[in-house]
Amino acid sequence: MATIKDIAEKAGVSIATVSRVLNYDATLSVGDETKKKSSKLPRN
Repeated sequence: MATIKDIAEKAGVSIATVSRVLNYDATLSVGDETKKKSSKLPRN
């Protein structure tokens, strides 16, 4: 299974950004493309 760190590295974003995207943080202000990269990567 992929870790948040693995996903962040593949997406080219920080671990915090991946965490906030996956937890649907309403205060997160990143573009839709970043959200897609962080949430659509394989997690296994």
